[in-house]
Parts: sequence; C-alpha cells; structure tokens
Amino acid sequence: MARVTVEDCIEKVPNRFGLVLMAGHRARSIANGAALTIDRDNDKNPVVALREIADDTVVPDELRETIITTLQRVDERTEAEDEAETVALLAEPQHMNMAEAELIRALQSDRDGGQEERY
Repeated sequence: MARVTVEDCIEKVPNRFGLVLMAGHRARSIANGAALTIDRDNDKNPVVALREIADDTVVPDELRETIITTLQRVDERTEAEDEAETVALLAEPQHMNMAEAELIRALQSDRDGGQEERY
C-alpha cells in the first residue's frame, strides 16, 4: 500500500492551505456518512480524503464550493420584512405612548439584533 504524500496532492491543489481546508472538509463529510470514492484500506478519514484528492476521485473545485457554501451566513430577512415589522410596531397602541427617543432606541435595537429592553 502506497502512502499519500503532500506532493501527490499539491499537483491537484497547489495551495497547501487550500489543500488542508479541502481535505479537512472532506474528512468531516466522510465522518458524517458521505460515500467513499476509494477503498478505505484501514485508513482514517483524513488519509482517505487526501487519497481521494490525489487520485482525482473528488473534484477540488466542487470541494471548494461546498466549503464556501457551508461557511456562508445568509440573513434570510429582507428589507420588506423589516419595514413590515416596523410598520406593525408603529401601529401598536403601546408605541403611541412612547417618547420619540425610546421609539428610536427600540427600532435601532431591532435593526441591530439586540435584545435590549424596549418598553
């Protein structure tokens, strides 16, 4: 059984840091139940991930995209939803008795995601 060396993988992924990210991500996905593209040969997940990269059984560009997708944080609220919430807050009778400064502070807290006392 031949051992995987970094030189085998660097031909496929020239950046060593990128290689570590890709192999680590692939090893975690294997640990979470992803199908193997090569025989395990009693190797642990990081070695299997490196062997898959060296043997071209996984595409580095696809791994890169999955890493980017998992690291992205998307705010699912839209501006229309934020405005609708603001209008709803202003329509409530409780807000009619608030001082302008308190109302502005409450709206800014909502915008910033803070959990400050509003009333």
